[in-house]
Amino acid sequence: MPIRTNRGRAAVYRRLWGWPMRSPSHLAGTLIVVTALVISIGIVAGRLADPQPTGLAAESTETSRSQADGATGGTGDREAPATRLTAPRETPTAAPADPEALRTAENWANAWVDHEQGMDNEAWLEGLRPYTTDEFLPVMRSVEPDNIPATRVQGRAEAGQSYTRSVEALVATDGPDLSITVIRTDAGWRVSDYSQVG
Repeated sequence: MPIRTNRGRAAVYRRLWGWPMRSPSHLAGTLIVVTALVISIGIVAGRLADPQPTGLAAESTETSRSQADGATGGTGDREAPATRLTAPRETPTAAPADPEALRTAENWANAWVDHEQGMDNEAWLEGLRPYTTDEFLPVMRSVEPDNIPATRVQGRAEAGQSYTRSVEALVATDGPDLSITVIRTDAGWRVSDYSQVG
């Protein structure tokens, strides 16, 4: 029967295999390292075996390929997507203020200051509706009529910056003055924005 010593290759192997069994913390650490190693090997092997992207990655790759084919004149079946703007935007052209735009600003200002105590927002908005763009009306829903610091318009609307399709009108009230932006729409001149000044 051979005598076991702490020397030699067999003794080293016994120490390595025996280390996880010395304490519960050694065993837990060994299991964590082995699990991480197995998962890493599985991920690497999966990528090497299947280099094609799947799911959303494949869809985005296919979209970018078809766009590249369209841009470079490739043989892809799809056409290149059309750009949103086919021509550069026009630079606004300065022009004298249209009297109708100033009249719209005055009418809007008169509706803005027209609020009785306790008037609800919907009734107040009905007065603004004929002079306001459809896009700006929802913004005006956040205004509480009782908080408007003016009760009447003083004087006529005066033109500020004026272009062929938009006019900035200044309207004085017994509260703050109003800077009102009026734009030309298919339905005529309508207010698209305002601010209180002074």
